[in-house]
Amino acid sequence: MKTLITALALIFVGVQTFEAQTLLNQTLVHNGNNREYAIYIPASYDGSQAVPLLFNFHGGGGNIVDYMSSVDMRPIADTANFILVYPQAVPDPGNGGATSWMHKAPTTFDDIPFVEVMIDVIAAEYMIDDNRVYVCGYSLGGEFTFELACSLNNRIAAAGAVARTMQGETFNNCAPQHPTGILTILGTSDAISDYNGITFNGIQYYMSAAETHEYWVTVNNCVTNPTISTVANTNTSDGSTVERYSWTNPSGCTYVEHLKVINGGHDWPGVFGNMDIDANQEIWSFVSKYNLSGLTGCVTNSIENTGDLVDEVRIFPNPFDDRLIIESSFQGTQNYALYSILGEHVLTGSIQSESTNINLEDIPEGLYILKVRDQSLKVVKRK
Repeated sequence: MKTLITALALIFVGVQTFEAQTLLNQTLVHNGNNREYAIYIPASYDGSQAVPLLFNFHGGGGNIVDYMSSVDMRPIADTANFILVYPQAVPDPGNGGATSWMHKAPTTFDDIPFVEVMIDVIAAEYMIDDNRVYVCGYSLGGEFTFELACSLNNRIAAAGAVARTMQGETFNNCAPQHPTGILTILGTSDAISDYNGITFNGIQYYMSAAETHEYWVTVNNCVTNPTISTVANTNTSDGSTVERYSWTNPSGCTYVEHLKVINGGHDWPGVFGNMDIDANQEIWSFVSKYNLSGLTGCVTNSIENTGDLVDEVRIFPNPFDDRLIIESSFQGTQNYALYSILGEHVLTGSIQSESTNINLEDIPEGLYILKVRDQSLKVVKRK
């Protein structure tokens, strides 16, 4: 998307300063639209070293000013020294003109390139750690963070979604390229974003919380059973309590975390709704531990290297387009089976030589589990 930068004009439309901190309201022209975002530069930033970058996306129908007035992460940026960005969505003609990140189908609208351009423009102006770009959001903004974690995975290290599970289309087309930290904060009594997902006329529009977590647990090579702990009920008047679910990889490193707000609604805990946790703090505490290689300091098994998990079996390329090659040092005929991320059997075949070429052009894009003997390897078919 670098070529898009040559076509955009960057305009500074307003500057506010708070002591040494700076909040800039900026506009760039992208695909013929004037796009706005607010960027906050903490006082601790001096340009001498690269700092992380965090995007926070408002909910459907929202705007920067109202969202920042309630979900204000600037105090955290001041102490943690990261650059904070609040982008503005544009009206969706298919949804009554409400500002939306993911426009209703049928549409060709796509905000992923806009986010990538923002990253490039900001990185050209400030010292940004390209390996530590994070996204988070509320409601429809939370839904968009899942899309970014999937479709812009080469730029996003970790994501936090509040009051939203994965959209069905995002779920079906997601193909991460690296271990990606995922935090969710969801209310079990959310009347807008159902904790159990939404299915209508046989179409699953939103995945359940369980399906969302199962997907990222599998992507990140985590063990199936989470560690569950109860968060202290410090506010007994908010009508809700919180449980923390943590999924770790075989090395004991957490890659997926869920804060289950029991009886919680469509809320941003710590600001409105549950007051036992502070979503702002929880998000930064979680995402800041990751870079594009995974959890900092943890031995990870990235998706690109799944073919090297064992000496006897190697698979490549991974991700693949239409064909997958399996190399094996085992003697004799071996069987393999391919399963979807939900455990549905896709196909079965046999390996009869040291190198077997499998034609997979007819299967949809996404993440699959390839089982060869007693080994399970993750493979990704690209879009």
